[in-house]
Amino acid sequence: MDSLTQIVLGASVGEAVCGRKIGNKAMLWGAIAGTIPDLDILFNPWLDMVQQLSFHRSFSHSFLFAFVMSPVLGWLLHRFYRNQTATFRDWTWLFFLGFTTHAILDSFTTWGTQLFWPFSTYGVAFYNIFVIDPLYTVPFLILVTAAAFYNRKSGIRSKLNYAGLVVSSLYIVFSFAAKAKADEVFEASFKKQGIGYTSYISKPTPLNTLLWAVTAQTKEGFYTGFYSLLDADKTVRFEYEPQQKELLNPYLGNPKIERLLSITKGYFTIVPAPDGIFINDLRFGKFDGWRKEGGKYVFVYHIQKNKEGQLQFQELNYRPKPDKAYLTSYLNRIKGEKSD
Repeated sequence: MDSLTQIVLGASVGEAVCGRKIGNKAMLWGAIAGTIPDLDILFNPWLDMVQQLSFHRSFSHSFLFAFVMSPVLGWLLHRFYRNQTATFRDWTWLFFLGFTTHAILDSFTTWGTQLFWPFSTYGVAFYNIFVIDPLYTVPFLILVTAAAFYNRKSGIRSKLNYAGLVVSSLYIVFSFAAKAKADEVFEASFKKQGIGYTSYISKPTPLNTLLWAVTAQTKEGFYTGFYSLLDADKTVRFEYEPQQKELLNPYLGNPKIERLLSITKGYFTIVPAPDGIFINDLRFGKFDGWRKEGGKYVFVYHIQKNKEGQLQFQELNYRPKPDKAYLTSYLNRIKGEKSD
């Protein structure tokens, strides 16, 4: 999830652990605990593209990191605030829950979180919430911020904080229910249209949990489609794209290529580039793929060979600035209005 969301969650967890003992210091250090895992990006200047993709959400987001670092940081804070009523156990729990809730929340998104690093580098992803979702964050932020203005021993403070945790958690539960409903419609459309698939990924589109996208894998390529929970017509229109895996042949055997493909979990297509190839990461889909005219993929990796025959990797991100016409069209699609 985005940094603000993780800060709010961490602050709320810190308050729940020892807010009654140390007041807003619990929120402050909880917010810091919720931020620490994402500091892995500070290593980016020393890593190439594939290493960055592998390193992000790895060791700092793992359960092992939480088990090892929580007592260390808990001991340091207990020594620093030696005159406070918070115990070593309190500080340790604050960091442990701050780290683990951060990692688990990230695993709900599309990218994937290496919860079991170093025993497994598989990115656990449940695909039930977009990386930025105001319906999750804003009510949570309001309730936790309001709690901070009350005395640490106030019952209202505690109720507001727990209300934030409950409301945000209920939204996560709703996202799983929405995903289940969308999956039901996708599977029915696959069957009705005679589309055989080996697996599929469904995920929410940006900033909501009403409009869902699906990418279904077949032996030769992928079908993509969109469904809103507000759609009156339950028939999903699919678009097909061949994988063109044979274009990878000149590059196979390189460990970085193999790692990059494993990160995509097999959900990729290849297209020729003026120099080399483009690998489209289908997990994130297209920014405006729900439109009839389609769009560009959010994450594309350019692979080419230099003069020495070594592979070079470049990440190409499609980040257009939505105009009023786009936002209106997007809102209408969420509301169930399909383009012809």
